[in-house]
Amino acid sequence: MMQDSSLQPHGEVVAAKAAAGFHADEIKPVIDAEIEFLFTRAIEFRQETIYFIIIDRFHDGDSSNNAGPNPNLYDPTRQKWGKYWGGDLQGIIHKLDYLKALGITAIWISPIFEQVEELQFEFAAMHGYWTKDFKRINPRFVAKDEETSLFTCAVFDQLVTEMHDRGMKLILDIVCNHSSPDVGGHKGRLYDDGVLIADFHHDTNNWYHHNGEVTDWEDQWQLENCEMAGLADFNESNPDFRHYIKTAIKLWLDRGVDALRVDTVKHMPIWFWQEFTADLQTHKPSIFIFGEWGFSKPWDHGSVNFANKSGMSILDFGFCEAIRAALAKGSEGGFHLIQKILDLDYLYDTATELITFIDNHDMPRFQSLNADPDILRLAINLIMTSRGIPCLYYGTEQYLHNDTNGGNDPYNRPMMERWDTDTQICQDLQLFSKLRRLNPSVSLGSQVQKYITPDIYCYVRRYRDSRCFVAMNKGQAIAIDVPSTELEDGDYNCILTHRRFEVKDGKLSGLQLGEKEAIVLSYIGERVKGQVIVRVQLNGIKTQPGDTVVVIGDCPELGNWEISKAYALEYINPGTWFGEIALHETAGKPIAYKYAMWRANQPPLYENLVCRRWILVNQGTIKWRDRWAY
Repeated sequence: MMQDSSLQPHGEVVAAKAAAGFHADEIKPVIDAEIEFLFTRAIEFRQETIYFIIIDRFHDGDSSNNAGPNPNLYDPTRQKWGKYWGGDLQGIIHKLDYLKALGITAIWISPIFEQVEELQFEFAAMHGYWTKDFKRINPRFVAKDEETSLFTCAVFDQLVTEMHDRGMKLILDIVCNHSSPDVGGHKGRLYDDGVLIADFHHDTNNWYHHNGEVTDWEDQWQLENCEMAGLADFNESNPDFRHYIKTAIKLWLDRGVDALRVDTVKHMPIWFWQEFTADLQTHKPSIFIFGEWGFSKPWDHGSVNFANKSGMSILDFGFCEAIRAALAKGSEGGFHLIQKILDLDYLYDTATELITFIDNHDMPRFQSLNADPDILRLAINLIMTSRGIPCLYYGTEQYLHNDTNGGNDPYNRPMMERWDTDTQICQDLQLFSKLRRLNPSVSLGSQVQKYITPDIYCYVRRYRDSRCFVAMNKGQAIAIDVPSTELEDGDYNCILTHRRFEVKDGKLSGLQLGEKEAIVLSYIGERVKGQVIVRVQLNGIKTQPGDTVVVIGDCPELGNWEISKAYALEYINPGTWFGEIALHETAGKPIAYKYAMWRANQPPLYENLVCRRWILVNQGTIKWRDRWAY
């Protein structure tokens, strides 16, 4: 909600322009424009399809940089898994058209920051998580002899430009928790664009914690104040560190980064993340941020609390593990294991913004657990049609995996070798990426289970009058009756199989599902259009079947405080209601609003507050994220 305190950051702008000789009448339009930007740039990331790249293992686009500052860290034979193999930013640029053809709309790249150039037990920092300088790029990822400062690096600017020209977003992987381990006799030596500012072994300014390594992984104090695997652990209580890390990341945002993935968030206190996300969102209001709370679960209070109160979303490890158990491992319970996770979505304020995946760089690839390509296809189809934002690990569409040592790190990071666009998964991705953009029920809507056994899973995604019905069978061919699809009666073509199905009385009778087959039936309703669109989300309200939650306010679009004309929201899960409100008459004006709930045969229940307030802009899309006040 917009309050006077929201305008305070702009005081610096006023002072600077006044000092430069600007007249007050010249300053006001600038401030007005900044305020409008702050409260309109609500980018909807739920429509994206993310592709996660380990830069060194994706594609070698410029062989001149392979040897790097220390040639001993590069393995041209690609047999030593801990060393660099040659992938770089130019390699990603060369393959952007390939990724675009797949339907990828956002690329998450592993950290690009300058790393320590030493080996630790035959391992180099090819992964990117031993940062030396947050304001410089790893020289192995840019052209030989090219400037590595983020202020002057041409190949990074080219990557951003090429991606944005294709309508793709760039997600930068960052780590605020730690710098580097003890390598070559140095530990935690940190630079500010080439200038040494901290050293773990000579930490006169208290940039690091010095409490030894974590010994009890259930002790939150140790998780936040001790070292993980010997990595120099930053002291977030030091204001100089906080200023440095926030300033560095803001510079990357200014260079065109669209979103952030944040490493090891459970190892720093939530107050730090609240300050961090607040500062970054004020600097770039359109930024989307998600964090890695390792092996989060909906029944883990710490991870849920973080997702709800940190200012960022998280990677959905619980959903990932359920998919791997049900599909890759064939665990008892099958699809019930997946539904068990989804049944707890009400615990999250924004379950639809959780990042869903089936594997990543910290676990064996899906096919190291189960090499069946049809099972892999079902897993991909599931995350592409379920709630959340799907993320594909590089090479999965080419069935890339290596099973050495069970496929554990580093063997889950093979070199990308194929670029075919006609694999079955590639074709599916193209279809599903379009579906997520065109059918709002898949990106924004609720998910309701309609039929389930250990081997069969049917669910519907719904939002307003749009629907997407999905049926999956991981077992033998079977015929079933689905008593409710929530689809209008009529004939539907499956977007995957092109088979034709008839829905009668809302049912699918005698539905034939082949072995390891999925069908997807889509109906796209009318989209919300308006001069200003407010995406409203309300959490923390306990509703029952048949209840209706509305937004009521002092403008025509919200009923002018007349409850019968209030705007009805859409049910997402037992804790979340969502809707898109088109405002025409009230665009550019201040409004007051609150929420109310209709329950059959009872008077409406209003929030116990005077009202909420917002100043609408003239044009754009904004978000209200509120909690029920009663």
